[in-house]
Amino acid sequence: MTLELHTGDDWFAVCELGALTPGRGVAALLPDGSQAALFLDRAGRPYAIGNQDPFTGAQVLARGLLGSAQGRPFVASPLLKQRFDLESGRCLDEDGVAVRTYRVRTA
Repeated sequence: MTLELHTGDDWFAVCELGALTPGRGVAALLPDGSQAALFLDRAGRPYAIGNQDPFTGAQVLARGLLGSAQGRPFVASPLLKQRFDLESGRCLDEDGVAVRTYRVRTA
């Protein structure tokens, strides 16, 4: 099965689902030159968010640690440790800050 991201008007094939390790992230270069951070949670559900940490500008969110808060999956930035909800992109530690989220599907 292939993991695909919705990148505006189209679906973009990123990688085979089996290439992802539950609990760890990987970065993917998208056609527009931006990066996405891809995650597979321990239950096997895929997520994709923008890879750029909005606090530092570094492309590092794929290297963050996965967790959950009040039943919501998040990734904690490896730099300053802010947590980003994997479903909404909202920063759980700073109101008004968010990263892009991507719809994902397997085909």
